[in-house]
Amino acid sequence: MKYCVECGTKLIYKELENEGMIPYCEKCHEYRFPIFSSAVSMIILNPDKNKILLIKQYGKPSYILVAGYINKGENALEAVKREVFEEVHLHVDELTFNSSEYFEPTNTCMFNFSCVSDSEDFSLTNEVDEAKWFSFEEARQYIKENSLAKRFLMHYLDHQ
Repeated sequence: MKYCVECGTKLIYKELENEGMIPYCEKCHEYRFPIFSSAVSMIILNPDKNKILLIKQYGKPSYILVAGYINKGENALEAVKREVFEEVHLHVDELTFNSSEYFEPTNTCMFNFSCVSDSEDFSLTNEVDEAKWFSFEEARQYIKENSLAKRFLMHYLDHQ
């Protein structure tokens, strides 16, 4: 963050006790901690826990994980359930935190969870072009290369 979110003044770095060098607005006399979006992505398992649902979106050719932003007033677990239902009309439970990573291109902290669907019978919404259940080995093969989705999936599969 280079400019104050309140007044637009260029920020300087100033020492804050027990915090280190923090962006500071000399006009507002306030420290400005980083602001970023929060989102969730999901490794969706079928009820037998032997397949993973991957999707394609926005006309792109690669398979990715279901993901979406956390809404104001919503916690991450609520966002997981809402996003899965919004995108593929599945209900999920057994939500387990997998990993998190800051994604600079969208200034987003992404929290990844695994979850178990109540069925393999998904239906697509206007947010998803295609969805398919894959075995764990197939998911490793088909997930988008060099992506955050792949890093989350590999972390999950490598720690099973």
